Amino acid sequence: MINANMIGFEDLPQTIPHFCFESFRRNARPDALSYKLNDLWEHLSGSRVIEKVRSIACGLAGLGVGAGDKIAIISENRPEWSIVDLAILSLRAVNVPIYTTQAVEQIRYILEDSGAKMLFVSGNKLWKHAQRAVQSVERIEKIVFFDDEALPGDESRAMLLSEIEKRGVEAEKFDSEAFDRHLGAVRSDDLATIIHTSGTTGEPKGVMLTHDNFVSNISAISKGLPISSRDRSLAVLPLSHIFERTVFYVLCSNGVAIHYCASFDQIAGHLQEVKPTIMTAVPRLFEQVYHKIVKKGRAAGGFKTKLFEWALDVGQEFWAAKDGHRSISAVLAAKQAIASKLVFSKWREGVGGYLRFFVSGGAPLSKKLSYAFWAAGIPILQGYGMTEGCITCANRPEDNKVGSIGVPFDGIEMKIAEKDGEVLIRGRNVMQGYFNKPEETAKVLDEEGWYHTGDVGYRDEDGHFYITDRLKDLFKLSNGKYVAPLQVESLLKQSPLIAQPVVVGSGRKQVGALVVPDWDALKQVLAEEGITNNGSRDELCENPYVVKRVQKEAIELTRELSEFERVKRVYLLPREFSIDKGEMTPTLKIKRSVIDEKYGEAIDEICGS
Repeated sequence: MINANMIGFEDLPQTIPHFCFESFRRNARPDALSYKLNDLWEHLSGSRVIEKVRSIACGLAGLGVGAGDKIAIISENRPEWSIVDLAILSLRAVNVPIYTTQAVEQIRYILEDSGAKMLFVSGNKLWKHAQRAVQSVERIEKIVFFDDEALPGDESRAMLLSEIEKRGVEAEKFDSEAFDRHLGAVRSDDLATIIHTSGTTGEPKGVMLTHDNFVSNISAISKGLPISSRDRSLAVLPLSHIFERTVFYVLCSNGVAIHYCASFDQIAGHLQEVKPTIMTAVPRLFEQVYHKIVKKGRAAGGFKTKLFEWALDVGQEFWAAKDGHRSISAVLAAKQAIASKLVFSKWREGVGGYLRFFVSGGAPLSKKLSYAFWAAGIPILQGYGMTEGCITCANRPEDNKVGSIGVPFDGIEMKIAEKDGEVLIRGRNVMQGYFNKPEETAKVLDEEGWYHTGDVGYRDEDGHFYITDRLKDLFKLSNGKYVAPLQVESLLKQSPLIAQPVVVGSGRKQVGALVVPDWDALKQVLAEEGITNNGSRDELCENPYVVKRVQKEAIELTRELSEFERVKRVYLLPREFSIDKGEMTPTLKIKRSVIDEKYGEAIDEICGS
């Protein structure tokens, strides 16, 4: 599959800004980048984006930013993030992104580890969060704010992005070719970014990625997925993450209209207004949407609820057959058509009504949820990637296997290690190594160029890859049996009563689960069953009936697993696991060692010591 929009790009200098600028010029979109301000959508044309990048780059150059300088950004999704990123890269400087959810100590560590010369901050909220970390890092020469009103009066290093842009405009009046000289000097092997892994164990490691790492990925994905300049997208995942960052470059290079969503609570409204045709997301989003839909459908009552549940059953049967390449009877096809018209059409309207496909990554999505969305006419193409290798593979609209992560993109090799089933990757997309950590680099990059992902999986007879768990997350029961917790957790997440499950049992007699319930859904079920539910969350967690009710869900959902893998007991927790408490990474991955230590007594209680 060749994307017509990418034809001729191989003749360009193989750098990120060259790809993006050429697309901005070629497609001349009036809405290349869009953002919402005071309830109205504001649009930046491709030519205006280029102007702003030029001015900011020249302004930064006037402040002494040049090749190899490390420039950090901490900001929500907004056009300034991408514009500053392109300006940094146009100067052969290096972007060091920081998650908005990063703990203060980690922000300090990233700034010091990278040797950041300058920091960009979006506004007051994030400055209040990051201020303590930044004040102790003396190497930082300038702290630049996107929002004019955020400029602190007590920080001598502070200045505004608008001021840098004005300086650049003035500089270009005296030397109109300065930016072109800077851009012309950028090479494909220049370091483009250092992204610090969120790290479920130990301190973050700075992943070094060059322009070529990204550009090879842009070209490969553009050939593998049907993306065109007629598409619209909503950027929901943080641009500080490798997934959304790479997707931005891919969409930008293909002339897609990109709309920024600054926070998850804005998604529902933005979907209705933007009406995206393609979009990226993570399983957590689909799980939340699915449970809200199920809750609403079952609360309707009477015939409407019966129709809703019938449609869900039909959709599961139809897509299970389709995914398994089994014949579909005329009766089942007719039922699916009716379900689509009467029930699933409302799901499609909920995501704007024009979505061609989602690309999902970051964690497994259960077959039940996948089938439900496919039945609703909302295709979810699961893919796979990592900070150290960008986006490596994905399912295709014409070749999708639910539960798999698809097949590698062009030019990327993947294989399964014979010794332990680890997934190995090789290609131009693979990182240069960890910044200032040669020993850590040697542990994951072998002499033949294979990156050892730490994920366990397998490849089927059709070439589709599957991830079963993380090597380090696999745990052994006292009977010697190994359990892959990630797969069990994906099953538990199918329950509308379960918000966050963590499967436990390392070194114990049996598998259990620490469960944070979906309290609204659970209280609704308890009310329907005539159980008093007006106690505090802590009290409900101690209520034997409530525990058994959630436990019943867990037992039922894991019934098809091998006996030793099934969840036998659950322990309820009143509050969600959080980044602030050190229980999750900024990318929302569970820190299992922290959980095991923090909830050791509870785990002993449900799993046996």
